[in-house]
Amino acid sequence: MTTVTVSPKFQVVIPQEVRERLGLKPGMKLRAQVHGGHIALVPVVPLAALRGFTRGIDTEVPRDEPDRV
Repeated sequence: MTTVTVSPKFQVVIPQEVRERLGLKPGMKLRAQVHGGHIALVPVVPLAALRGFTRGIDTEVPRDEPDRV
């Protein structure tokens, strides 16, 4: 676990090992969320980047006979 320091301007540097593991790049947006006493920085993914992520999913849904009128 790595420790970071909050600067006088309330800035923190994300350690290199964390940046590489998450694939963070300069200019990426992160959403700051508070969970109890913790801060979570979650990458904001553009909607276009999600295109096709469910490719191959089974869309068959079992239905009861009188399901349609």
